[in-house]
Amino acid sequence: MWAYEDLVVKAVEYGGKIGADYVEARYHRLKRSSIASRNGGVIGAESSVSEGIAVRVLAGGVLGFSSTTILSREGVSKAVEDAFRKARAISGLVKKPVKFSDENLGRATYECVEAVKASEVSVEEKISFMSELWKRVSDAPSDARVATLTSFLRESEEVKIYANSDGAFVRSRIPRLSISYNVVVTLPSKGTIQRFFSHSAVGGYELAEKWRILDYLPEDVKTFEKILKEGKKPPTGKPIDVIVGSEIVGLMVHESCGHPSEADRILGREAAQAGKSFIKPNMIGMRIGSEHATVIDDPTIPGSNGFYLYDDEGVPARARYLYKEGLINEFLHNRWTAEVFGTHSNAAARSAGHWGEPIIRMANTYLKPGDHSFEELLEGVKYGVYIKSYMEWNIDDERWSQRYGGLEAYLIENGELKHLIRNPVLELTTKKFYSSIDAAGKDLRFYAGICGKGEPAQGVPVWFGGPDVRLRNVILRVTGE
Repeated sequence: MWAYEDLVVKAVEYGGKIGADYVEARYHRLKRSSIASRNGGVIGAESSVSEGIAVRVLAGGVLGFSSTTILSREGVSKAVEDAFRKARAISGLVKKPVKFSDENLGRATYECVEAVKASEVSVEEKISFMSELWKRVSDAPSDARVATLTSFLRESEEVKIYANSDGAFVRSRIPRLSISYNVVVTLPSKGTIQRFFSHSAVGGYELAEKWRILDYLPEDVKTFEKILKEGKKPPTGKPIDVIVGSEIVGLMVHESCGHPSEADRILGREAAQAGKSFIKPNMIGMRIGSEHATVIDDPTIPGSNGFYLYDDEGVPARARYLYKEGLINEFLHNRWTAEVFGTHSNAAARSAGHWGEPIIRMANTYLKPGDHSFEELLEGVKYGVYIKSYMEWNIDDERWSQRYGGLEAYLIENGELKHLIRNPVLELTTKKFYSSIDAAGKDLRFYAGICGKGEPAQGVPVWFGGPDVRLRNVILRVTGE
């Protein structure tokens, strides 16, 4: 598993010999396989291995990057020379040299061990699971019809060996399993509901049973049919109280806190790629929400989709408190932005593969739970709406104005859930959302995703989550208005 350790070490040594001020090398292997199914039939299967060594060097105040899939002494030496040459070529043009913050870097080896290796489960068993899922889902509704169920079962193994000239040396192995689906339920004269959802976590095939998809998805489909049949228009036009489900809360903190807290985005590096940020460098300590608005990004959560103990610069991971009791508290940093801001890296540098430079990324971002049960959240609402899940969403380039179209939602009267409502839309600003929170539930739930950023685009596994929260005085809209 650690077969290319020597090449990584030699790359760092060679970079120093040819005159680089700083050198790092990362062996990065991703082994993947997947099966895709539509309406119970297999529509595709694939397996792949991507591996290579990435190199970054600092020379003349410029950071140069190169990578190679030629895993030999000669191939890696050429990659080091290429990165060095790129840096030197423009070193005379920079106004502000790149520097890295001083950090206590890691020297460690860690591995996540799955209970059941997905690679040891037969393809026939996996196909049988997807076929059975279609059977149960298609049989679930009484009058509506499941038009399509597209499902994906993916497994991966990520191995890294990292070293740099500042003394870091980290080896890691992380397996993941992912099962995602898109289901479309239709009822003539009533319309269509579409639901995409993804499970993903560190571990093996044991997770397939833990997620209980065969049990809950048919019940969800019955609920979707009921929404089509019975869902009423939500109350609109005047402020009401809204309980927002943890699934939407998780997405909101990822999009409206995690992304705008990325220090490279704050500095404008991502403006032409993944977007800008409403946060400015001098906004640490400014109020963004109520005392219940604490947002944490923590890579160290065991079993999480975004799990790691050391980032791709060798910095030990820790929980990052991005918003703390309503105040903007810290940004996500790598060693370069930490130096720019006069602080320390909080281990946010990640790369999606050997071909990509490590850039600032989230891991597992969530709103801190409170002390309310769901019943207590309901008791505090005389008239309002509970939006449990979403069907569509969007957010602006600066992560300020956002809109979430509800899927499963209920009217609340005198602290009790009443009838289903259909197509409520939560449309508000980032500050309005966090400022309107007056209570948070005690149950923390996480949801999986792949977060995209960078040029070329890099997708990395993440979790986002939180508890159910109660918002005061929010105006709802309805889809189509």
